[in-house]
Amino acid sequence: MEVFLNILILGIPLLLAITLHEAAHGYAALRYGDDTAKVMGRVSMNPLRHIDPLGTIILPGLLLLSGSPVLFGYAKPVPVNFNRLNNPRSDSVIVAAAGPATNIVLAYISALLFHALVFFPLNVQLLLQEMLSFSVLINVMLAVFNMIPIPPLDGGRVAVGLLPDSLARPLARLEPYGIFIIFGLILIPYLLGLNFLGWLILHPVKIIVEIISLLAGLS
Repeated sequence: MEVFLNILILGIPLLLAITLHEAAHGYAALRYGDDTAKVMGRVSMNPLRHIDPLGTIILPGLLLLSGSPVLFGYAKPVPVNFNRLNNPRSDSVIVAAAGPATNIVLAYISALLFHALVFFPLNVQLLLQEMLSFSVLINVMLAVFNMIPIPPLDGGRVAVGLLPDSLARPLARLEPYGIFIIFGLILIPYLLGLNFLGWLILHPVKIIVEIISLLAGLS
């Protein structure tokens, strides 16, 4: 029963956060001229269309079991042909930012839902409170992590779209190696007993959660 409750409390918010993050990229791309994701069935709210076994299930599970201070995951990237966007450079920024922006909106909605807990029995209140707390935290954490300015993360694509060509082109060329750089930033400090990435992510996460709580009228 305890395992089932943990899956319920942690799994549902994480699945929603990752699924809606990817769906937002697809909807934004379609809005700005590229229907690649729609043709491939990825402009969808169906989690099964976005789940990646490693990034959506195994990686978050391992991080939870290891007691990592940073928790994140990912779904199958939504295919976007940036050259088909109406204005490829500026629209690519909007498409990339749509995922993290959706996570921030989800975090705010989760915070607002705390006000509805009084309508539930006490035992259900406690369950929902844990679920909503985790939803706020994981959505903000995903938004912050994805905005690290390293391609293929969303922050890297936003940076490529905003920086001048002299800086954008070298940064864009990092994309094939970006995932290795990211895992290096995670694993090397961890093996050396350092918490560089934890500080880099958790410090802004704390500030954003406090702002969301304030805007939602929570103490």
